[in-house]
Amino acid sequence: MRYITLFLILFIFGCKQQIKKETITVVETSRVDYLPYYNEESFTPNWLTPGSKEERAFHKIPDFKLTNQLGEMVTQKTFDHKIYIADFFFTTCPGICPKMTGNMFKVQEVFRNDPEIVLVSHSVMPATDSVSVLKTYATKHEVIDNKWHLVTGNKSEIYSLGRDHYFVENDLGEAKSIDDFLHTENFLLIDKQKHIRGIYNGLNSASIAQLIIDIKSLKLED
Repeated sequence: MRYITLFLILFIFGCKQQIKKETITVVETSRVDYLPYYNEESFTPNWLTPGSKEERAFHKIPDFKLTNQLGEMVTQKTFDHKIYIADFFFTTCPGICPKMTGNMFKVQEVFRNDPEIVLVSHSVMPATDSVSVLKTYATKHEVIDNKWHLVTGNKSEIYSLGRDHYFVENDLGEAKSIDDFLHTENFLLIDKQKHIRGIYNGLNSASIAQLIIDIKSLKLED
């Protein structure tokens, strides 16, 4: 009887070990090879292979000319061979912007020694957010110059970038004009080919953690 009991214990234990091993295998094999690509405001994922004909023809963020907190011109050339994270804010925002800035700072700190990763925050009130105002804001929030660009410029250009190319507002199908204020908590992950590879809630700690994971995954595509 004692031997039968011992056999049953070993058998049950062995089954549990086998089940556990099979579960881990399923999790490992279900991981995606690449982050998805996005090209419109619903953010429906498109599963493309990097370097493919489809990927090369896919939606990209167009060139722009803006000015950062140092008074330097910032264009898409600034981000050549770099992965960047974009958001939209204004320096006098009393609501969501301080938390967004705090979370962008966390991303900066994780990648502060990685030259491939940069950040860009677009002012949606460029008339008041001058270079000197942005510089003061940058100093207050410990922004690393040339790592994190706070940019100002032509309002129409900034709003067009946000709505027509980054798709940061979630009001699907609702037409907006330059007179409608652009205000969003979204962060966008942009790859080295200027494609959108992720959208994240800049107020949510779990979403920021996922952004950091996705940045590391994107680096592995090189």
